[in-house]
Amino acid sequence: MTGLNADDHDFTDFGDGDVHFEHLNGADLHFEVQGDPTTEPPVVFLHGGPGYNSYSFQALFGERIERPVVYLDQRGSGRSGPLEDTEQGADTLDLDTLVGDVEALRDFLGAEQIIPLGHGFGALVALEYARRHPTRTARVIAVNPWVHFPDLARTLLEEASARRGVAFTDPADDLRAQTPEGEYPPVGGARIEAAFALLNARDLLNALQFRDQASRMRLEFADAEGQLIGGGEVQEALVNQGLWEFEYPQFLTELRRPVFVITGAHDRTSYPEQVQWVADLADADVTVLDAGHYPWLDDEDAFAEALDDALTR
Repeated sequence: MTGLNADDHDFTDFGDGDVHFEHLNGADLHFEVQGDPTTEPPVVFLHGGPGYNSYSFQALFGERIERPVVYLDQRGSGRSGPLEDTEQGADTLDLDTLVGDVEALRDFLGAEQIIPLGHGFGALVALEYARRHPTRTARVIAVNPWVHFPDLARTLLEEASARRGVAFTDPADDLRAQTPEGEYPPVGGARIEAAFALLNARDLLNALQFRDQASRMRLEFADAEGQLIGGGEVQEALVNQGLWEFEYPQFLTELRRPVFVITGAHDRTSYPEQVQWVADLADADVTVLDAGHYPWLDDEDAFAEALDDALTR
């Protein structure tokens, strides 16, 4: 179905594998609906990246989810329309807009509540949706969440320094000393610039996120099968909005819905530091798996068990 407004849609005709390309919240969004989202709160999968897509998760793990589920390619990502074609444009992309897209999707589906299932950067969108829309959220599940980006940038710089065999030097202290009083020093940006000057982003993230080469290759095969590339404009837009300076932990204390975290012990972009923020401040239930950033690649059964527990407990 294409181009329908929520008021035009018959919410009783959802079936298995309904593919949609809808204009919601000022953006053309691609999503696939499995099952009837009006019978019980559907899982809404929110991919990471930012700027990635939902295809690989659906292809590699989708059959294991035994309840209504929606696979959303977030605005500007995957099979959704280009960011530059949205009514808001690329210059205003921020967390508020991405959360607004999820709420517009929920309204279109006719679901009273949803269960946001966010991965990596997508976990940030899931958590903020739950904070802003507690009555519309049954529970929230964060897989290897990213919530403190200056800290994440420091982790990346530490790893890049180690792999290049150079001493770790944090530019934060000098930057803070040089920044006029009352201004915010762009610590995260300085750290990430230094990290990527030492090692390119792809190699650096691969080193931190995958348990082994076999998992990385399996994901690359799925990506090749999906023939989905891009996402750079989404990343650039969010970076221009100050992504690497963003610190979400202060908002975690405001969450009023149950929070479940599933994390891989081999994903050093998230575990343990990023996970600890969510555990401590959102009182989240945490399950640690012998896995990397994409735990369904490393141990599908263990991830399925952890996800089922988070959905039903």
